[in-house]
Amino acid sequence: MDAIAAVVQTALELGLMGALTVLALFLSYSMLNVCDLSTDGCFTFGAAVGAVVAISGHPFLSIIAAMAAGALSGLVTAVLQTRMGINSLLAGIIVNTALYSVNIAVMGQASLLNMNKTETVFTKVKDILKNTVFSGYYKLFVAMAAVTLISIILGLFLKTKLGLAIRATGNNPDMVRSSSINPVFTTTIGLCIANSFTALSGCLLAQAQKSVDINIGQGMLTVALASLLIGTTFLGKKSMPWRIFGMTAGAIIFRLVYTIALRLNMPAFMLKLVSSVIVIVAISFPYLKAQLPLLKRRFAGRKGARENG
Repeated sequence: MDAIAAVVQTALELGLMGALTVLALFLSYSMLNVCDLSTDGCFTFGAAVGAVVAISGHPFLSIIAAMAAGALSGLVTAVLQTRMGINSLLAGIIVNTALYSVNIAVMGQASLLNMNKTETVFTKVKDILKNTVFSGYYKLFVAMAAVTLISIILGLFLKTKLGLAIRATGNNPDMVRSSSINPVFTTTIGLCIANSFTALSGCLLAQAQKSVDINIGQGMLTVALASLLIGTTFLGKKSMPWRIFGMTAGAIIFRLVYTIALRLNMPAFMLKLVSSVIVIVAISFPYLKAQLPLLKRRFAGRKGARENG
């Protein structure tokens, strides 16, 4: 029973931290209709900047610094798209590639940073909860607080005039342009905010595991996309608060499946295949669900023809 509880707790912690990246994709991909492929590099960028600032003795400032780094990454991606005429997919790939070198530079030309003796937001909360029944849940508390705060901010932001303009830009940029709203500005703001969420996600994960590896963000785009599609499948047509909640739920569900695969002693090289399968299921489920009534009618028709024959 304790083992099951540990698995669920780990999945919740990783799912909540990853949910911030899912919320970033929700804003850029679902709302703004921009496929940003710089997610992996931006995630590592936030982790690296946050780690360096935390190691220098500023655990809370590391959160702000990481989000600012993510916003800068989003700004560069947006400029390439909107000011230099580069395709959005290509712009994301370019930024993602460039960030590898930038991340190495931020980490002092090292591929690994150790934070075992570094004070972080997690160690701060751990000290606060020391000698209480919640002492073993400090990572969960930090992740839950971050996701709750970001979800509330995102929900309120999308109801503002600028937030509605961003949503309108994703739906119909020509209409937005005819309404005297600059789609270049809304796209830039949207990508800056989205990437700041991704960087925050990387920062929290790095501080939770007390280390940063140059490949910490590898595969995050696939994970976040799968989580987004899972959340959209279950709560895609609900109100905005429910849709935002669905993104978090999707991230947790994905991590539960992923953690269970790990617990089944699946070889490490198979985990990428597990991620791909989850993505395939998440993407194809709505289509297969829509096709189900047609298949039932077809099966019933064939059965009736055999009986009459």
